[in-house]
Formats: sequence, C-alpha cells, structure tokens
Amino acid sequence: MSSSAATYGSSVLGYPRIGPRRELKRALEAYWHGKSSRAELVAVGREIQEQTWSELAATGLTQVPGNTFSYYDHVLDNALLFGAVPSRFASLQGELDELDFYFTMARGRPDFPPLELVRYIDSNYYYRQPELDETTPFSLHADALMDEFERAKERGIELRPVVLGPVSLLLLSKVGPGAAEGFSTLDLLDSLLPQYEALFELLAKAGATCIQLDEPMFTQDRTPAELAALERAYATLSHAPLRPRILVTGPYGNLGDALPILAGTKIEAIGLDLVYGRMSADELAKIPGLRRKRLYAGVVNGRNVWRADNFVTLTYLSQLKDVIPDLVVSTSCSLMHVPYDVLAEWDLDGDVADRLAFAKQKVGEVVSLAKALTEGPSERWRRKPTSVHFKQKHEVRSRVNAIKPGHRVRAPYEERRAAQQARLDLPIVPATTLGSFPQTDAIRQVRYELGQGRIEYPDYVKRIQEEIERTIRLQEDIGLDVLVHGEHERNDMIQYFAELMDGFAFTHNGWVQAYGSRCVRPPILYGDVRRRGPMTVEWIGYAQSLTDRPVKGMLTGPVTMLARSFVRQDQPLHETADQVALAVRDEIADLEAAGIAIIQVDEPAIRELLPLRAGGRTEYLGWAVDAFRLATGGAKPETQIHTHLAYTSRAEVVDAIERMDCDVTAIVATRSISWVLDALKERKLTHGVGPGVYESRSARIPDIDELDELLTEAAESVDLDRLWANPDGGLKTRHYWQLEPSLRNLVAAARRLRRRAAAADG
Repeated sequence: MSSSAATYGSSVLGYPRIGPRRELKRALEAYWHGKSSRAELVAVGREIQEQTWSELAATGLTQVPGNTFSYYDHVLDNALLFGAVPSRFASLQGELDELDFYFTMARGRPDFPPLELVRYIDSNYYYRQPELDETTPFSLHADALMDEFERAKERGIELRPVVLGPVSLLLLSKVGPGAAEGFSTLDLLDSLLPQYEALFELLAKAGATCIQLDEPMFTQDRTPAELAALERAYATLSHAPLRPRILVTGPYGNLGDALPILAGTKIEAIGLDLVYGRMSADELAKIPGLRRKRLYAGVVNGRNVWRADNFVTLTYLSQLKDVIPDLVVSTSCSLMHVPYDVLAEWDLDGDVADRLAFAKQKVGEVVSLAKALTEGPSERWRRKPTSVHFKQKHEVRSRVNAIKPGHRVRAPYEERRAAQQARLDLPIVPATTLGSFPQTDAIRQVRYELGQGRIEYPDYVKRIQEEIERTIRLQEDIGLDVLVHGEHERNDMIQYFAELMDGFAFTHNGWVQAYGSRCVRPPILYGDVRRRGPMTVEWIGYAQSLTDRPVKGMLTGPVTMLARSFVRQDQPLHETADQVALAVRDEIADLEAAGIAIIQVDEPAIRELLPLRAGGRTEYLGWAVDAFRLATGGAKPETQIHTHLAYTSRAEVVDAIERMDCDVTAIVATRSISWVLDALKERKLTHGVGPGVYESRSARIPDIDELDELLTEAAESVDLDRLWANPDGGLKTRHYWQLEPSLRNLVAAARRLRRRAAAADG
C-alpha cells in the first residue's frame, strides 16, 4: 500500500442498455407486435436497470451512473424529461398511454411521421431528433428518473443520474415545422434552465450528491453565440439554490474553447475525453480554474474494443494527478458503443481475444487503473508490455505499395454517361431501390439453420434463390426500372462482406445498439484485409439471369467497412481503407465479367468519420475519396457506378461527393429533403442524383401526390435526365405490406413526372 494520502475515484460515463442477450430488443418487438403486455416490457426494462447498477457497484467503482437505460432513445427521453413534446404530436397525448405515445414519436404511424432519425455526434448510434418551436413549453417529468434513484438507494447504491446538458439538448434538436422565421432552438435556453434547477432540487432532497450533465455538442466547432449560451447556462445552474454537485462531461472529442468556459464557472467537476481529445498535463495546467475542479479523466476508450495499454495509461494519469489532484479515472464516453462482455465469445482466436476489452472489461480497467494510481503499481504494472503484432500479409502490402494515381481515375463522366445510356436505355427519372428487401422470419431461419449445420449448402442456395426470384418478380410487377436482388443472403451488410475477407474477427454476442431495437454486431478488423474470392457474383448473377431489366450489384465501400467495424489501431486508417478498397475493386471486376451493368458501392458512412472539428476534415476527405476511387477506378466506362450516402450541407463534403466521380449518388434525405434540394441548387452535383424521397426506416406509406411533389421539387435542382427516384435507404426492416404500396406510389410519381416532361417537350 502506498503511503500517499490521495485516493483516486473510478467511474464510467454510461453503460450498454439492451441487455447482455438483447433482452430489450426481444421485449420491445414482442410488445410492438402485440405478443406481450406493457407490464411485461416494463419488467424487462427494470430488470436490465437493476442488473446494471448491481454489477457496476460490485466491480468496485466509486460512482455508479444512473438514468442510462432507455426503451428507445436517450435523447428523446431527455426531451420528454423536460416536457418538450413536438406540437404536431400534442394531440396524441390524451389519446395514448404514455409509453405508446413515446413509441409513436419514435416510430411513427401512417398519420404521424416519426421524429427524424439522425446520427448522434460522430458515433454509430442514431437518435430521434426532438422538434422545438418558439411555443414549446417546458415542464419537469422526472418520475421515472426519481423512481430509479430510489430503487437503487434501497439496495444501498447511490446513482449519479446522467442527463443531457441543456445546451446540447437544444443543439441536438431541430426547428420544428411551423416555427417562426429566424427562430433558433437556443432561444429556449432561458425557459429550459428553471426545469434543470427543479430537477436538481428533487435530487438533492432525495440525497443525490452528484448529477452528470453531458455536453457532447461542444466537442465540435461552435459559434461565439453557442459558447456564450454554454457560459450563461452553467453560470446560472451552478448558482441554483439547492443542488447536487454538477459534473459536466465532453464526450466524443476535445472540448476546445468550451473547456476554459466551464473551468471558469462554479460547477464542481468536468469530464474529458482524453482518448479522442488528448491533452497533455501541461496543457491542462494552463487552463485557469481547472486545478480546482474534480477531473473525470476519460482515458479508457468507450468506442473501440481494444484493451488499454496499462503502462502508458498509468504513466499519463500520474502526470495528470500532479497538476489536477482531484482525479477520477473514467471512460472517454458512455460504454453503450461497445458490446457487453468479451468472455461471452468462446471461439475468438486467442491472439485477438487477448487484446480485447468490452464494456465489462473496460469497467475493470477503470477500477484497476484507479487502484494502481492510489496504491502504486504492482511489479506487473511496472513492466512495460510488449506489443502484440499480427502476421502481415506480404501480398496485400505489396499490392498497396504498388498503387499509382491512375488506379483511382475513370474515363471522363460525359464519355461514361453516353456509353451507359447506350447500354441501359433507361427512361428519365428511373425508379429503383437501394438494395435490401424485407428480411422475413423464414429467411432468417434458413440462414440460422445453415450456420447450425442443420441444412446443406445446396439446400440453402435453393431457398435463397427462391426468395430472390420472388423479389425480382415483385419488382417487375411494381414497375421499377432498375432492380435489386434483395440481399436475402446477408444478415448485416458489414458482417456479410467481412466474413468473406481475411483480417476480420467476429462475435456471437457482441451486439451494439444502432437505434431503437436495431442492434448490430460490428466485425473486429484486426489484420491485413484480403478478399478470398468472389463475394456476391453467385447471387447477383442469378438475379440478373431472371430478368431483362438491369439488376444492381450491391457492395459496401471501404470507408463504411471501417466506420462500421472496430478497427485496428496499429496503422493509419487510410492504409486500412486502401486494403479494403482493393478487395472491392476485385469484386467489381468479377461482377462486370458476369454481365452486371450497374454496381452500387454504398458509402453511407463517409460522412460519419468526418472529424468533428474543421482542422482535420481536408485530410480525412482526401484519403476517404481516394479509397472510394481506388475501389471503383477499374470499372469500365459502360458500367454505371452508384453510391449511397448521407447528405450534408457542408461545402467540403459536397465537394467530396463530386470528387468521388460516381455516376449516380443516392442521398439519405428523408423528411429534410427540402433543405437538401436547396443546398443542391447552391452547389450543383454534375452527375446523377437520387435524393431519397421517403424514409425507408418508417412504417408510414407515402402517397403518390406527396412523392410527386417531392420529385417535382427535386427536378428544380437536378436536371431530369440526371434525376433518380428512390427511397432514402434499404428496405430490410420493412414488411411487404408497407413496401409494396410505397414502391408502387414511387413508380407512379416518377411516371407522372415523365409524362409532364414529354408533354412539355411535345
């Protein structure tokens, strides 16, 4: 035991909430489908909550976070905690049970489109975006939060409730329809702050000693007005008459200019992401007021699955405590972005498994680092560990080293466009979808039976081919111009391709919440990447043999493969991206040889890896675009290359889309299509564009007039001979009774536009 009098605390900023075996997903979907009761769903939620507190307290953490559970989305939970109900949903409050009202906002219904699904900061989690206007009334609804706090207290556990900070809550929200011109969500700050003070008073009276307010929006570039709002908010809240200690955290990066502002207020503690927003002890020491705060040092990575380097991390913590004595070892962000427990994976390669830490292991790292900092390191900690290196593949490295600029360049677009039209003879405004069709229970069962060895591969092929044929015939009957095979052989697009390439490892129970009940198992990209052989030709080729209409080949782009995986950290991302790009390039060549005329290389995540601050964006977009162009640069002029990605108004990203040199770009726009089209008017894309005209993740069926209006509006921004009609994403999560009328309406709307164009020309 060290003679030092200092004792260093340990905590985490949040924890997974879906249950170790996706118990919440199953409970939600059973409730939504009418197979279980509200009481049964609530019982599952309470069990997950209580299991989380108990396990975290048992690890030895000195502080346990609370209010981290959600039935669907924590951002929506926080909006409703303060009574921020969008005006267009207000009429449903008296009609629906509280939980059903919540799910209606999140999932929608035919007469009430859901709140928009938006990426959370730069994570792989998506939230439902609150809608605010100048009439939005705030009121405190803290029954669930206080009930959880009291239940935990009865077990002898004091929770530190986690709530979104007021400024980030407003910045994460959008201006609702019908809001007054010039309204900003930050205009509501002064009316929101009293509700936070009311919450503080409730918690203080209940015995809470600390509350965590997350301000993730300040780890990206913010305006002077937004920084001033942050200062005003915490100057106010820190002087609340009755309150717990306030911990303000800045997960997902560097707080930048917000840090000295927070350090200058009367709040007691600040949490920093010291993984993605690393600052030296000397830099922190120069910030006035920070030494007098409690620092939650986020040194354990909450967003990747690799073990911390204990020697390096403890050395860094030792430097920090010399300048900020009141130190708590913590995670960089909530652990909701990583799976629960690596010990649940029984067949991972030992060299890979030994390097991994999931949520439970990361909690253990936090506790052991705090103990070592307090008591002094053991002899094991004093020995600097040797790095584990995986065997490199000479073939892969030689090929990457041989890449030349010409490998990333295709024939000029106008030359390609003429060759493609001669080959495809498509009408103006062709109607298509973006890849996946509904994953039925029967198809999931077939894949499961193959994985369990209960059916032979030829039987599996026959069943998948039958489903592909049904999908092709349905699309022909609907009248789509460019078809897809439906992706019935794929569970998740990232995992499907990763399983067919060297360099990836996979989990059985490594589930992570994407949104709502949607969970994914990100692959673990640990080594050099190489394609073992053709990955899609068998299925795409079969689909094309069934029809005279073009069937798109469906591939995932290199940047998205990185963004949706847990990626190795022993080499720069651009090197890994080029390795994946070469595998995609080879697959395109094989699809061309099989007679496929249109190939879609999805890059929905190219926007996701964009650095939060402007300083690193040019470099990132440079190598991200280069990787895509390496993947597609070998395609023949007559092969039409499509991509699918999320749109943004940022000029540098629009320029990057243009530099990708894709023949057709399909854009995730959903209900925000109007501002996308406005942006396109300002910065026109010169190639084909498909601005998604209905939200593929919603159960709502758009009518013909609505789709006609949106396509007509799109035609004002995109020339008709470059405009495509498509949903904004894949249709995997939909039912056929939703899909079929939606696509028939889409085709009808596209045909209306063609008829009007023909009449105008005539």
